[in-house]
Amino acid sequence: MQLKIMPKKKHFSAGRVPLILFLCQMIRALDVPLDSKLLGDLVQPPTITQQSPKDYIIDPRENIVIQCEAKGKPPPSFSWTRNGTHFDIDKDPLVTMKPGSGTLVINIMSEGKAETYEGVYQCTARNERGAAISNNIVVRPSRSPLWTKERLEPITLRNGQSLVLPCRPPIGLPPAIIFWMDNSFQRLPQSERVSQGLNGDLYFSNVLPEDTREDYICYARFNHTQTIQQKQPISLKVISAKPSKERPPTFLTPEGNESLKEELRGNVLSLECIAEGLPTPIIYWIKEDGTLPVNRTFYQNFKKTLQITQVSEADSGNYQCIAKNTLGAVHHTISVTVKAAPYWISAPQNLVLSPGENGTLICRANGNPKPRIGWLTNGVPVEIAPDDPSRKIDGDTIIFSNVQERSSAVYQCNASNEYGYLLANAFVNVLAEPPRILTSANILYQVIANRPALLDCAFFGSPLPTIEWFKGTKGSALHEDIYVLHDNGTLEIPVAQKDSTGTYTCVARNKLGMAKNEVHLEIKDPTRIIKQPEYAVVQRGSKVSFECKVKHDNTLIPTIMWLKDNGELPNDERFSVDKDHLVVTDVSDDDGGVYTCAANTTLDSVSASAVLRVVAPTPTPAPVYDVPNPPFDLELTNQLDKSVQLTWTPGDDNNSPITKFIIEYEDAMHEAGIWHHQAEVSGTQTTAQLTLSPYVNYSFRVMAENSIGRSVPSEASEQYLTKAAEPDQNPMTVEGLGTEPDNLVITWKPLNGFESNGPGLQYKVSWRQKDGDDEWTSVVVANVSKYIVSGTPTFVPYLIKVQALNDVGFAPEPAEVMGHSGEDLPMVAPGNVRVNVVNSTLAEVHWDPVPLKSVRGHLQGYRIYYWKAQSSSKRNRRHIEKKILTFQGNKTHGMLPGLQPYSHYVLNVRVVNGKGEGPASTDRGFHTPEGVPSAPSSLKIVNPTLDSLTLEWDPPSHPNGVLTEYTLRYQPINSTHELGPLVDLKIPANKTRWTLNHLNFSTRYKFYFYAQTSVGSGSQITEEAITTVDEAGILPPDVGAGKVRAVNPRISNLTAAAAETYANISWEYEGPEHVKFYVEYGVAGSKEEWRKEIVNDSRSFFGLKGLMPGTAYKVRVGAEGDSGFVSSEDVFETGPAMASRQVDIATQGWFIGLMCAVALLILILLIVCFIRRNKGGKYPVKEKEDAHADPEIQPMKEDDGTFGEYSDAEDHKPLKKGSRTPSDRTVKKEDSDDSLVDYGEGVNGQFNEDGSFIGQYSGKKEKEPAEGNESSEAPSPVNAMNSFV
Repeated sequence: MQLKIMPKKKHFSAGRVPLILFLCQMIRALDVPLDSKLLGDLVQPPTITQQSPKDYIIDPRENIVIQCEAKGKPPPSFSWTRNGTHFDIDKDPLVTMKPGSGTLVINIMSEGKAETYEGVYQCTARNERGAAISNNIVVRPSRSPLWTKERLEPITLRNGQSLVLPCRPPIGLPPAIIFWMDNSFQRLPQSERVSQGLNGDLYFSNVLPEDTREDYICYARFNHTQTIQQKQPISLKVISAKPSKERPPTFLTPEGNESLKEELRGNVLSLECIAEGLPTPIIYWIKEDGTLPVNRTFYQNFKKTLQITQVSEADSGNYQCIAKNTLGAVHHTISVTVKAAPYWISAPQNLVLSPGENGTLICRANGNPKPRIGWLTNGVPVEIAPDDPSRKIDGDTIIFSNVQERSSAVYQCNASNEYGYLLANAFVNVLAEPPRILTSANILYQVIANRPALLDCAFFGSPLPTIEWFKGTKGSALHEDIYVLHDNGTLEIPVAQKDSTGTYTCVARNKLGMAKNEVHLEIKDPTRIIKQPEYAVVQRGSKVSFECKVKHDNTLIPTIMWLKDNGELPNDERFSVDKDHLVVTDVSDDDGGVYTCAANTTLDSVSASAVLRVVAPTPTPAPVYDVPNPPFDLELTNQLDKSVQLTWTPGDDNNSPITKFIIEYEDAMHEAGIWHHQAEVSGTQTTAQLTLSPYVNYSFRVMAENSIGRSVPSEASEQYLTKAAEPDQNPMTVEGLGTEPDNLVITWKPLNGFESNGPGLQYKVSWRQKDGDDEWTSVVVANVSKYIVSGTPTFVPYLIKVQALNDVGFAPEPAEVMGHSGEDLPMVAPGNVRVNVVNSTLAEVHWDPVPLKSVRGHLQGYRIYYWKAQSSSKRNRRHIEKKILTFQGNKTHGMLPGLQPYSHYVLNVRVVNGKGEGPASTDRGFHTPEGVPSAPSSLKIVNPTLDSLTLEWDPPSHPNGVLTEYTLRYQPINSTHELGPLVDLKIPANKTRWTLNHLNFSTRYKFYFYAQTSVGSGSQITEEAITTVDEAGILPPDVGAGKVRAVNPRISNLTAAAAETYANISWEYEGPEHVKFYVEYGVAGSKEEWRKEIVNDSRSFFGLKGLMPGTAYKVRVGAEGDSGFVSSEDVFETGPAMASRQVDIATQGWFIGLMCAVALLILILLIVCFIRRNKGGKYPVKEKEDAHADPEIQPMKEDDGTFGEYSDAEDHKPLKKGSRTPSDRTVKKEDSDDSLVDYGEGVNGQFNEDGSFIGQYSGKKEKEPAEGNESSEAPSPVNAMNSFV
């Protein structure tokens, strides 16, 4: 690829639709170079190069010079008009024209008057190619008239009155500059109280006695004539009597509440408000509905004048000045309108065309009001100029087509409105010229490495030539990714490297010929200060040396200069410069400062500075140990395509040897500002051979490390851009997965910029069906990460590969990856669904698999929907929400756990793929057999008498079959908590009430109650009750109470079982029912108040939480209400805090030995207990065990033969004297937990079931003891299933 300059196409507004086809063929006009070699033989229309200003004010005491200079080939001739008519200079002996110029000189110093030559002048420069004209130059002599004679009466005022001293200067040209002075030509002092207005008047907000004087004089200075005129002095006398009364502000200028101001765009907008008042007012400025422009707003004259520079139409609006003092404020609004004389948007440019070409002249201006555009040709309005068939005028545009040599002319564009005009000349020069190179041949350019290099190739030709650049004698092409070619032919190398050195050839071509030129480029090493002067603190009278070691290109000779505080060194023999050192001897306090070493070559310059601080002599300090100073003088050598050698100079190790160097790199092209680890070398090396990647703009830096730490990074090395190469790897994580049934989405992880190895990173994506003979289909995509193949068959395997490529070439052949096109929903439902009921809570489902082709996707498994239709007993017809179990893989059976016994279920099976579910199989129903019932829903004891108790209950909430009977077992409990004989009673299933007679009076009984089906006994519920005592000498029982009120209620047997941070408090209570207990506790031995916790219901135990480990606590229990009483105190101590350890003590030898010893002691204790029990003896532990004995301690396996052992958690609690039941004497059993949570993911969870788990599950862990006397139940089959792991 060669770099070329091609003509730029012009763009036109949509409003010129009829001209579009014509304008599309236009090319850029040529610029005419101002080159003497070219102008020597190139015909060119006239161009005005210099002229006098439009408003030309002259000094009447000097000769009048009206400038008009122009260039052209052949040289133009000049003529003038004055006031619109030809000005014949030959007829006026005072007027001459400079030779070779159009400049007029009017000699009025010898004779004549300037007023005679006032008028409007215009110059015309003409040759055979056309005529250019100047602006209309209005010539006026300056005027500085005198003041008219007037008699000024003295002014007398009282202290505090306001005053305006008028100036009213004579009207001069240009306007005079006004200022007030006294007879001694001293300016009068001004302040917020006294100031000069824009009109020249002197304003006093209030006068003071010190304002009295007789020489207030207004002066007018006329700069053009360097004259000053003065007004008659004004006398002012201020009577220092009682001052005037204080008054709020009023405006002296402007008058009224509103005023108008008009200003032209680009000028300075000056707004003024001067107020009088006593005290002196302060002026403030605001802009209504806006803010004052920043950086363009200034205040003058003590904020009485607001100035806005470079005013534009956006500054129009209402400005408000506010005058304020302590007595009030006054406002004045100035409405500002910004108008605009014409100004250029696009001035017409010269055109150089070749015969037959097309072009345009565009003249666009703006203003307020909108300016009018007029065209002239060779100084004549185009309407009356000779007709030119190649020219067409369209408003502000002249369109040229198929121009010929006779089309050459100078066109003038005139844009004008009421505030001014603009005039621009632009020629159309029709030439047929072969290319010319205007830059001198064999120029040698010398550039510092890593800086831009600009190689000039100024050219000219008509038609416009194209430019190509070549390097070397072989004519190797230059690539646009490294070089920049400007429109003027200049070749730019943004980052010149050593390999940029060579000969470059510029070639210019058009249809008439070709021209070329050679230039030469040399790249020089930059000048660097590799050893900079360092900050120094020296003692007075000692010697200091600054080192400045400079490294430079061998072909450049540097000049080293030392400066002090940016000035020359003192002329003192104590300062000496020797090669790389500046030495100062006998240092004094004046020698302190900044010393700078500056190194200059013809191409670059560098400098480095250090501070010298002079101190009094001090003892020698101890050595300082610190991290190393950073390395310096990094240099790249042996620069190859994929490697480079880096060398550096170590910095000071600061008294700790350097152990290693860490090298980092920055990729300025892809990740500028981010540094990556490159390599590490030992602290004795100063050179490293680094492996590089292609197409990376490397910079390196080095850090040194010692035992103290790591240094800051060194300065970055020079940049080194490695050559581009084809990618050496392909994208990773290539996948093919369809998102729709008819597509294949191919994704991959793109390469990063560092991995691209070159510009133009793209990817070649290829695919074909795996099972077929199709050829690979390939597309090349941009640097993206996804490509979608449409129109694929549903769920077909594809072979996929993604290959990286760039402008250099392709990466290695990529590996093939298998993917699939999009899935669709399965088409076929599973068949031959069969159900095998295993037991009352478990069923096994079998089905036939569907054909794999009908799955139309990845087979994820089978999903069973099942629900309970109604129970076989028809007591519960409530519809249950459907439950779902999913079995992964190609399963043909699965287990349904947690079923309700004695129920009717319905299920269906569906196949599942990545898209979703297929159709459902035919619904299949099945029945579960009977099971054991749940515990009765409630049990309460009512109507206690001396020898009878009546029991009432509610049937089980889950009978799980047909109830056959109830079993009631009960036994008495004596005062020592010993259990009496157990009585077993069968009760018909249709009963819900039963009365027990012939009981002992005033005796506590414990009852065990459960229901039975044909399968076996269900869970039991327990309760306690007391028969009433002998009625002699005691109070009658409460109505409806289950027990009789004790005469003296009391709380006894308060015990505490403590752990590390909590304690279980229990007690015994004798007395009336419906008592609310509370527990109070505090730290033993402290004076803090008791902390109180309320006990829910009428429980006789409570758990204290949040206790401090290893702390002794006091505790007591009390009752609220009228019968309030408190137990005796008890003291307990929490366990010590256990430190967390990170070892498994179960594997420690000491722990194993301790456990063996404990087991041996327990075995011995059990043997002793067994012997004593056989002998009938009792001991405290035995007494408590007897009190807690459960008549159903034997496993229920004998009853149902299915579920193994279980025990009632309630039976393990002591049956204590005075134990309370709930106030309604009802014990409720919560519903069983018929959930599938324990199978993984709840109802919709995945369940990998293969039917091999039967008999391998166990019951859930026993729950925490229920509060109060609520019963617990043995693990039901449902609970056992739900705890399966």
